[in-house]
Amino acid sequence: MLSSTGVKCEQLTQLASLTVQPGQTLSLNCLVSYSVTSYGTHWIRQPAGKAPEWMGVVWSGGSNDYATNVQGRIGITRDTTKNIVYLTLSTIKPEESAVYYCRLYKNSPQSKRHECHQQGCTKTSQDLNT
Repeated sequence: MLSSTGVKCEQLTQLASLTVQPGQTLSLNCLVSYSVTSYGTHWIRQPAGKAPEWMGVVWSGGSNDYATNVQGRIGITRDTTKNIVYLTLSTIKPEESAVYYCRLYKNSPQSKRHECHQQGCTKTSQDLNT
C-alpha cells in the first residue's frame, strides 16, 4: 500500500502482475481508496532517463482525455463499484518500456508505480515527488 504525503492522503494499490511483449496489449489496474466518481485518475509513464509523460485521464464523470501520441491505442476505464481504474495500451512498442503510474492528480506525489519493460512488469509501492 501507498501512504501518500499529498494534499489528500489517498491510497493507490495495484492488483495484479503482468508480462508484456512488443505488439501485445499492456493492461494495468489501480485500486484507489477514493471514489472514482468524485475524482479523476491520471496515468503517467516515465521511460528510463527521460521526463515523466502524461498519458491520459478518466474524469469523475467518466469522460476521458488522452495524449495525442497514444490516441487510438489507449483506453482508461474504471469500475465505479470497486474503485478500480484500468489502463490498456495496445500494440505496445519496445520504446514504451517505462515506469507507469496512476495518480489522483496529474502532478501529485501520490502514485502507484508499475515498472514495465519487455521482460514484464513489476509493481511496488512508492512515494514520488515528481
